[in-house]
Amino acid sequence: MGQKQQLDGIDLGSLKALVLVCDLGSFSAAANRLDVNQSTVSYTVERLRAVFRDSLFLRQGNRMLPTEKCLELTEAARRMLDQLAAFTAEQAFDPASASGSVTVSCNFHERQIVMPEFCARLRRAAPKVRLVVLESAVHGKRQLKQNECDIVLGPIEIFGEAYFRTHLFTDRYVCVMDRGNVLAKASPLSLQDYRSAQHIQVNHNGEWHGLYIAALEARGVPFEPTVVLPSHDNLERIIAGSDLVATIPGRLAHGLNERLSVVEFPLDVPIHIDMYWTARTAQSGLHRWARQLLAEVARSRPEGDGTS
Repeated sequence: MGQKQQLDGIDLGSLKALVLVCDLGSFSAAANRLDVNQSTVSYTVERLRAVFRDSLFLRQGNRMLPTEKCLELTEAARRMLDQLAAFTAEQAFDPASASGSVTVSCNFHERQIVMPEFCARLRRAAPKVRLVVLESAVHGKRQLKQNECDIVLGPIEIFGEAYFRTHLFTDRYVCVMDRGNVLAKASPLSLQDYRSAQHIQVNHNGEWHGLYIAALEARGVPFEPTVVLPSHDNLERIIAGSDLVATIPGRLAHGLNERLSVVEFPLDVPIHIDMYWTARTAQSGLHRWARQLLAEVARSRPEGDGTS
């Protein structure tokens, strides 16, 4: 069989299977995602191996690892599938009658600041649309690449021609503490005073550290937390009545318990919150509308550090 005849036998289903096996590292996991038998995926991969004259995947333990040629083919297939999805996406869009879903990956900062109003406005304008919110941590790019989400929000950088980006807002760090804390009256708070404080660190389940930590280290100021928490949940209750100080984004400080005081962080560390998406949803009427709504909500909040 000639090379052209072999290529003629490759369809979109084959490309989808290739991408999923590469992403998931498993024939069975790819079969589950495609809702087919594992033998179907195995047969598809064997056909692709013959066409491209490469083993494509090598078994290592329980995972199927892609070859270098497979990685190149997968990225090309991913771009092609995303472009085709964009071409076939619905162009006209009426929120009131629209159905479907929008999946947003983000962390506590964005969920607290953007999601409540976004969800309320989405429900009012598009009541049949389903909203799914995922925890991002450091997995946003992978989630977007593997089509687990439609939009990623956060202070991250995702590079590559396959990704689109728009800036939403810039936040800055502040220090939150009990009003009885002696540092609550320090204005401005010096680096020496900050260093001597008893700190709470939120490490996002050990997967991401606040940008302020690197900024402190760059100035030769070690950061040694007294308490480490997996998230911002219950942060107010833990600080109240204690000598602990938490360094958090300024917009999170709005509306805190009146027993708490907010003072400026001694360094100016911007937190750039951006929105990312791919060609798969770039032309979708629903997702274009959702991205515009997210941007409106995010940008409607005033800039500032939230100090009081």
